[in-house]
Amino acid sequence: MAYPAPLQELIDLFEYLPEAERRESLINYADASKSCGPKEGEVFDLEDVRKDEECTDTVGVFLRAEEGDRAHFAIELGPKVQTLTKAMTAILCRSLNGAPMKEVLEVPADFVPRIIGAELVRLRSQTVYYVLSRMKTAVKMLLDRRRAAEGG
Repeated sequence: MAYPAPLQELIDLFEYLPEAERRESLINYADASKSCGPKEGEVFDLEDVRKDEECTDTVGVFLRAEEGDRAHFAIELGPKVQTLTKAMTAILCRSLNGAPMKEVLEVPADFVPRIIGAELVRLRSQTVYYVLSRMKTAVKMLLDRRRAAEGG
């Protein structure tokens, strides 16, 4: 499967960065995660706020279907969420906002080591996949609700 173009651009960027630059870029993305939260007055079709066992704090995933059934996400992170999870949040918000919802569901997680590096994936295990999983779950929940409302 081809990735949504903004995600492919980030994969291409990170994949060839030297390790020190990759880590510095990830820290910059982690700092940018604050801008991924819902803005005052924004309305969403689905709000899924919870603390799961595999995450250190509460994570809120907010999803709105926009024209052309494209996803608009906002992610709210609790203060104890780890730096790498914050970085992946900013990367995913930036690269999946505007993507068709069905494409979001089909995004394979195999890009994660290409962005953060195999060593960090090994050290952090499944936590690096957490936000992607939550975003896909939100899309699936919204699509399931629509089907139920349509009676099928």
